Amino acid sequence: MQRVHVDLAGSPYDIHIGASLLARLDAFLAPLAPTSILIVSDAAVAPLYGETALAAARRVAPAALLELAAGEPYKTMATVARVLDALVASGADRRSLVVALGGGVVGDIAGFAAAVYMRGVRYVQAPTTLLAQVDSSVGGKTGVNHPRGKNLIGAFHQPALVVSDTDTLRTLPARELSAGLAEVLKHGLLADADYFERTLRDLPRLLARDEAALAMSIARSCEIKAAVVARDEREGGERALLNLGHTFGHAIEALTGFSRWLHGEAVGCGLCLAADLSHRLGLITRADVERVEAAVAAARLPVRIEGLSLQEALESMRGDKKAEAGRVRFVVLERIGRAIQRTVPDEVVAATLAAGGYR
Repeated sequence: MQRVHVDLAGSPYDIHIGASLLARLDAFLAPLAPTSILIVSDAAVAPLYGETALAAARRVAPAALLELAAGEPYKTMATVARVLDALVASGADRRSLVVALGGGVVGDIAGFAAAVYMRGVRYVQAPTTLLAQVDSSVGGKTGVNHPRGKNLIGAFHQPALVVSDTDTLRTLPARELSAGLAEVLKHGLLADADYFERTLRDLPRLLARDEAALAMSIARSCEIKAAVVARDEREGGERALLNLGHTFGHAIEALTGFSRWLHGEAVGCGLCLAADLSHRLGLITRADVERVEAAVAAARLPVRIEGLSLQEALESMRGDKKAEAGRVRFVVLERIGRAIQRTVPDEVVAATLAAGGYR
């Protein structure tokens, strides 16, 4: 088992990475001494791992399992209300614990419900997808979507701990595995050129679900994100760099009703658009852009999208939560391995969108 420490001044916690951890979940939960436990999962994950997690949780405290509908379209306030209703019905108190068992959608919903129930109760992330294990389970961002934008409603609420059982990746659909690789590539591009190069070399092993390669990638991505979050917990500056590819990706998701592509697929395409934008700003070479596109394609992710409105995309990005007074600050590449923020004129963004398939 590997451990990564997230060194936050007010709420430090550990990320545990290894095989067969869900069966031993009680060992991680017991030190928290909860009065009760609500495990929140979804229809894709609960049938696979719900009973294992529930049995372990019941060795610590009275526990129940809540199964939600699966998928990004259900990442709404109505679904959060279901979690809150379950907490109220169970008599959960301030010492109760919420466990998010699933991918990023479950983690965001359960974490947001924990943030607002009784003004904040503890929660544990037990991510079961690669994307959640390398990114969304770490850092305390929780929330849900609005029809006008991704994650517009939410709160910062750090988990008490993260338990990443790599065995869950064996049942992960191939498309979901590739979606997680978008975030792995992102971390290398924004902070560690050597990690980006190593990921490129390891892509065949990662796609084949090699346990050692996956564990290494999960740990290194968590180290990169943990270091950034420790320096800027609430996205006042540096943490925004973790949004590389996401401003474009969130617009893709919003314009397609959060149903056409997985989040990681939209981010993969967003990385290609961010690289193109970086080149148009004179920061990286065309060869660098092609290298990013080749990496995204090798991870079996889309590099462009056809048929979306260029003007609607610009409007969607102006409504993104990272925009200020209608001006969008993009995360771009100063070089492979280093990202910076820039405010970019609409005509330059439009040129990137047009090259990426927008009309």
